[in-house]
Amino acid sequence: MTAPAFTPTRSSLEAPVVIGIDPSLTGTGIASSNGWVDVIGYKRPRAKDPGITQLPHAERLAAMRDLLAQITDAIGCPALTVLELPAVSRSGGGAHERGWFWWEIYRYLTSSHLPVALMAPNARALYATGKGNAAKGAVIDAVTRRFPQWATEGNDNAADAVALMAAGRDWLGHPITDLPKTHRAALDKATWPTLPGATR
Repeated sequence: MTAPAFTPTRSSLEAPVVIGIDPSLTGTGIASSNGWVDVIGYKRPRAKDPGITQLPHAERLAAMRDLLAQITDAIGCPALTVLELPAVSRSGGGAHERGWFWWEIYRYLTSSHLPVALMAPNARALYATGKGNAAKGAVIDAVTRRFPQWATEGNDNAADAVALMAAGRDWLGHPITDLPKTHRAALDKATWPTLPGATR
């Protein structure tokens, strides 16, 4: 996804850089308060032989490690990263792969001494829309309306990342836009790091 045109203002340059991450093997959303958003993922590899639906474990691990490297390269050194927690109710194939992937991102952030906040999917939806059970389309619409400088192009992973990033900026006392109290209640539902300069 091509980063949107973004002209930094004095206030945006003075504000701390925040990264929002919505982890997904097939499309991890990453948004920066510097004005860009991207989706990084891979199509789940399949073996060509009849009767085999996935590549051998070693090759799958290599593919996931490559994806992880792309994401960690994109993160940079922000003042804060807001990482979406896994949806524990989600089932289906690849659950163990998704778990490994989430923990590897978290491990990278903490081992790199990058402050990380954790926000559940319903809190992220609440911040974006005012409703914790909002559907993906509602989140996309709300993010497009309130944060137009981040071109999500209708991608729900990108929209989620923007909402996470915006929540982090809000918590740091540098909100991108004014939101109603119903939306900002989501900030009390997240887990925030101990960080000098935070207002909450």
